[in-house]
Amino acid sequence: MWVWREGSSASPGARGAASTSDRCVAAIGVFDGVHRGHQRVIWRALAHAAELRLPAVAVTFDPLPETVVRPDATPPLLTTLDRRLELLDECGLDGVYVVDFTPEFAQQSAEEFVTSLLVETLRAVDVVVGENFRFGRRAADDVDTLRKLGAVSGFMVDGVSLAHPDDDQVAFSSTRIRRLIADGNVASAAEALGRPHRVEGVVVHGDHRGRDLGYPTANLDVPPTLAVPADGVYAGWLDGMAAAISIGTNPTFDGTTRRVEAYAIDRVGLELYGRHMALDFVARLRGMVAFDGVQPLLAQMAKDVEQCRSTLAL
Repeated sequence: MWVWREGSSASPGARGAASTSDRCVAAIGVFDGVHRGHQRVIWRALAHAAELRLPAVAVTFDPLPETVVRPDATPPLLTTLDRRLELLDECGLDGVYVVDFTPEFAQQSAEEFVTSLLVETLRAVDVVVGENFRFGRRAADDVDTLRKLGAVSGFMVDGVSLAHPDDDQVAFSSTRIRRLIADGNVASAAEALGRPHRVEGVVVHGDHRGRDLGYPTANLDVPPTLAVPADGVYAGWLDGMAAAISIGTNPTFDGTTRRVEAYAIDRVGLELYGRHMALDFVARLRGMVAFDGVQPLLAQMAKDVEQCRSTLAL
C-alpha cells in the first residue's frame, strides 16, 4: 500500500495497482482506531472498487480535526498515525491519502472541499463515508449535501451505517471507544475495535522495584496523546508476550508519577530498555489499591498473574 500526502505530483489513481486509470474509489474518514464501523466503510469501498476495477483509496486527516477546531478539547488518540496507516494497510486498500488538517483546510466550504479534494486531487468516481459524516466549514454539511455535490461533480456517494449488528441503538464510534477505555472497560473497547486496544512507547528505566520483588516490569514511556486505560491491573500482551499490566502511581509506595508497566509472564532475563514496544489490553482484573506493606502486595500480584494466565488461556 502506498501513502500519499499533499504535495505529491501524481494522482492516487495513477499509483494504484488495480487499474491503469487515474480515477479511484475513496473511503473518507478520520479513521482513528480503524474500528468496526470504519471497517464497514472501507469494506464497502473495496467492494465498489472491485466492481469498477479501480484502486480503493482511504482518505484520512492528520492531525485530528478536533486538534485544530477545538484545541482545548482535543480527545486522546486511539492510534498513532503510523498505527492507523498499518491498520488501513491490513484492510487491503491500494493506498491512503493523508490530508494535512490545517486551520485553512478547516475553513473550506463544502464546495471547496469537493472541488479541491475529491474532484481535482483524488478524481474520485465513487465516495464512501459513514452515515454520520460531516464536512465543510464548522462541519456544517452532511452526507445529503455530499450526494448533491457529487451529482453535479460526477461521483456517486454511499453513506454506510455504523450501527452495531446486534443493536441498532448503538453505533461504533471513536468517541464511545475512548470513553470505554477511560473507564477501564478494555474488553468492550476491544469488541468495538475488532481487536485489543493498543498503547505503545519506548521502554525506559523506572524505580527497578519490580525486579527486587520478583516481577520485573517493562516501563513504557507512552506518548501523552494516546488513550491510556483507567488505573488498574490488566491482562494483555507485551509485543506478543503474555503480560500482567499495571497502570497507576504505585500507591503502596506513595508514588506520584502515573506509569504504564508490564510484567512478561514466565519470561526471564529480558533486556528491553530502549526498545519500542506495544501493549495490547485484553481484560481489566481489578482497580489500583494501596496495600498495607510489601507482603500483601506480593500475595495479590501472585493472584493477578494466575488470573492473567486464566484470562489469556495460557
